[in-house]
Amino acid sequence: MAFGTAGIWGVTFISTKVLLGYGLFPAEIFFYRFLLAYLCFCFFAPRRLFAKTVKDEFLMLAAGVTGGSLYFLSENTALQLTLTSNVALILTTAPILTALVARLFNKNLRLKASLIGGSIVALLGVAFVVFNGRFILNLNPKGDLLTFSAALLWAFYSLIILRLNARYNMTFITRKIFFYGVLTILPVFLFRPIHTEMETILQPVVLGNLLFLSLVASMACYFFWNMALKELGAIQATNYLYLVPLVTLFASAYFLDEPVTLFALLGSLFILSGVYFADHGLRLKGLSFFHSRNQGKEKNQ
Repeated sequence: MAFGTAGIWGVTFISTKVLLGYGLFPAEIFFYRFLLAYLCFCFFAPRRLFAKTVKDEFLMLAAGVTGGSLYFLSENTALQLTLTSNVALILTTAPILTALVARLFNKNLRLKASLIGGSIVALLGVAFVVFNGRFILNLNPKGDLLTFSAALLWAFYSLIILRLNARYNMTFITRKIFFYGVLTILPVFLFRPIHTEMETILQPVVLGNLLFLSLVASMACYFFWNMALKELGAIQATNYLYLVPLVTLFASAYFLDEPVTLFALLGSLFILSGVYFADHGLRLKGLSFFHSRNQGKEKNQ
C-alpha cells in the first residue's frame, strides 16, 4: 500500500501542473480535491460525527491541517517562490524529520541502523533525480523555509495518525481529515475568491484531472497511506516517500516529454536501493550492512 500510494502521488504533480495551466490556483485545486473526496467518502464512512473525546477531535483537526490544508498551501506557495527542484528535494526530508520527531517524543525509541543508512542512500538518489544532471541550487529563504515547513507538517501528520489508529476506524479518521482540510482552507478564499468558471471545470481534461486527484490520489490514497502507517509504523512508511520524485521523473518524461538523463537513472537506482536497505538491511556472504540488531522492535518503529 505504501509503495502504490507513493507511486500515485508521484503522478499528481503532472495533474496539478495541467490544472494550473488551465488557470486554477493552488488553494482552489486543493479545495476541489478534498471536497470531492470528502463527499464520496461520506457514502461508506461511519456515520459518527465527532470523536469520543474533545482531545481526539482536536487531533482530527490537527491531522486535517498538517496533512491537508496547511501542508498543501505551504508546498504550493513555495513552488511560486523557489525552484521546483528545491521543493522536491527539501520535501524528501520528511522521512528523516519523522524519525527525529518520533525520537523527540519517545526517548525510548531506537532508530534502526538500516533505516538511517537506507535513508541517506535514498536521499542521495533523490538529489540525482531532482536535479536530473543540472546541478543548480538557487536558495530562496522564504520558499525553501515554506517547503521545509511542509515536510515537517507531514512528519507530525504521520505521528498523529498513528495515535488515532489505535482508537478509531480508518474510514472515520480519513473522512475527518478531508472535512477539516476543506474547513481550514476556506479562510484563504476571503483574500483570493474562487474565480474559475464552471465551463472551465467541466472541460474533460480539467474534470478528469480533478477526479483523479480527488478520488484516486486523495480518497483512495489517504486511506491506504493511513493503513500503511498502521501496519509499518510512521518511520518505516514515510521512507517510501523517496519513491515520489522517482515516479514523477518518468511520468514527466512520458506525459510532458521532459528529458531523462544518466544522472536521473543513477538516482533511481539509489532510491530503490535505499528504500530496500531501510526495510530489510543488506546481507552479503553472512555479513550484514545497514542491518538492525533490534529486529524485534521494528514493529514499534
